[in-house]
Amino acid sequence: MSHTIGIADVYIFVLASFLGFLLISRVPPLLHTPLMAATNAISGIALVGSLAVAGENYDMITNVLALIAVTCSTINVVGGFLITDRILGMFKKSKTESHQQ
Repeated sequence: MSHTIGIADVYIFVLASFLGFLLISRVPPLLHTPLMAATNAISGIALVGSLAVAGENYDMITNVLALIAVTCSTINVVGGFLITDRILGMFKKSKTESHQQ
């Protein structure tokens, strides 16, 4: 079964790109290097795209590849958020530091 690129596919790509850009632009530059921000944006776009492909139910190999893409993209996006949380935690004062001052 061959699939041609339709207007819905272009719409999903543009929407995913726009949302990825908006999410990454909200992260302060002090927290992420440009490479990490770009990687997270690409992973977000890949996640939305792979979810769209997985939902179409083309054939078995496409479903397996979509599942792998969803899994890898989700791991990368969640990892990016965990790293951001860890970096933010480094800027918080601990209880012992706040009592000493």
